[in-house]
Amino acid sequence: MQKIIILDFGSQTTQLIGRRVRELDTFCEILPYNKYPKDDADVIGVILSGSPYSVHDPEAFKVDLSQFVGKVPVLGICYGAQFISHTLGGKVEKADSREYGRANLQTVDTTNPLFKGFDQHSQVWMSHGDTITAIPSDFQVIGSTADVTNAAFASTKQPIWAVQFHPEVYHSLQGTQLLKNFVVDICGSRQEWSAASFVDTTVAELKEQLGNDRVILGLSGGVDSSVAAVLLNKAIGNRLTCIFVDHGMLRKNEFQQVMDDYRCLGLNVIGVDASEKFFADLAGVTEPEQKRKIIGRDFVEVFNAEAKKITDAKWLAQGTIYPDRIESLNITGKVIKSHHNVGGLPKEMHLQLCEPLKWLFKDEVRRVGRQLEMPEHLITRHPFPGPGLAVRILGDITREKVRILQDADDIYIRGLREYVDTDGETLYNKVWQAGAILLSTVRSVGVMGDERTYENPVALRAVTSTDAMTADWAHLPYEFLAKVSNEIINKVRGVNRVCYDISSKPPATIEWE
Repeated sequence: MQKIIILDFGSQTTQLIGRRVRELDTFCEILPYNKYPKDDADVIGVILSGSPYSVHDPEAFKVDLSQFVGKVPVLGICYGAQFISHTLGGKVEKADSREYGRANLQTVDTTNPLFKGFDQHSQVWMSHGDTITAIPSDFQVIGSTADVTNAAFASTKQPIWAVQFHPEVYHSLQGTQLLKNFVVDICGSRQEWSAASFVDTTVAELKEQLGNDRVILGLSGGVDSSVAAVLLNKAIGNRLTCIFVDHGMLRKNEFQQVMDDYRCLGLNVIGVDASEKFFADLAGVTEPEQKRKIIGRDFVEVFNAEAKKITDAKWLAQGTIYPDRIESLNITGKVIKSHHNVGGLPKEMHLQLCEPLKWLFKDEVRRVGRQLEMPEHLITRHPFPGPGLAVRILGDITREKVRILQDADDIYIRGLREYVDTDGETLYNKVWQAGAILLSTVRSVGVMGDERTYENPVALRAVTSTDAMTADWAHLPYEFLAKVSNEIINKVRGVNRVCYDISSKPPATIEWE
């Protein structure tokens, strides 16, 4: 299959480049900067990402351009552009001031294939501290802004292009057009990557890979594991056994609702209520990372105990998707938080790993779900953290705190599902992820009736996003927020104040812990 290789130099937006390429129905693979494949027969183009480093930093990531330059078209983005210039004889210097934010291309060479169909003065997004003050001798400038003369340049001898701005981000208004020009027109993508082709190819591969073996799959109730289960069921039928562990921190009534959904899909599912163990092991624990590790450890123990009862199983399937794998293998080595779905198998399980969705982004998983004709409410279900409400309760975890948060969250999520906006779309479908957070380490003064109260505040969170790498707070209608706030305070014992989180990512994360 044709593919674009994206070499990751550590940028926070590398995944966005991958998503944009996939949206062009073209398969791409994101690899560490130093892992360009030896077998590159299917590679039709290479994109070099941005980076947190300067090309002058001693620890800056470097790649041998001769591996692909002259063989396939190359596009450098931000650091990638600076690295191309620096390596091939240009000049990169510290900018007088950091160039960050919106800019307009004042001069664009629309005769160059990279800028086909571009408007003059097109808005782009800059984010760099260094700037290219001189380009290599055999290159020419094809785009400039008021402050950046060498905003885009191209080789006159080889198929190399470079841009100092970020075409992958939303704020670059014609960024998708630029990437389409590169991927489809310059690299020659046949645009064969689609949900239908993925289902057909993956089912065939699973049949060959698994044969007559039995497979165990850990279900979470989320869209990723659900789609993985349906895909495997299509391939191997009743040789798939699914295990759904209830750690006690799911949403209100979620365990039974999800079990009912899975049975309707014809899946063989075992439900395990292990909440007593999880609550006991979490007692008194307040540190967020420790909570995640305890829940991860307990989940493996409970799952392993149940899986051992299936004595002839040879495979463990997971709903791991591509961003999970990229985030967990972050080349900078900095862990933002532990991921609940990546990290290998317990050695004592003696099972081989099967990850049918490992190449997909979240929106692609949903398209595959629709291709498999799954119920829409399962496909559009918001992402939910593996540790559940444990990381939406600040401080230690108790059953009473979970009860309070479940009740508040239920009112909020039901409200989002029921409220139809002016364009006929429900608020739930317009946001990427939403949930309530219990600020149980804070006491808020209030008045109910003639009495003063000291109870907990609840924060409501809703964000818009396409991939969770970046997110903006959702501008929910005031009347909706007022109604939900009033209902939570009146109906949920233990809450006397409701706040709305208006922080974007970055700098905040989507979850509070």
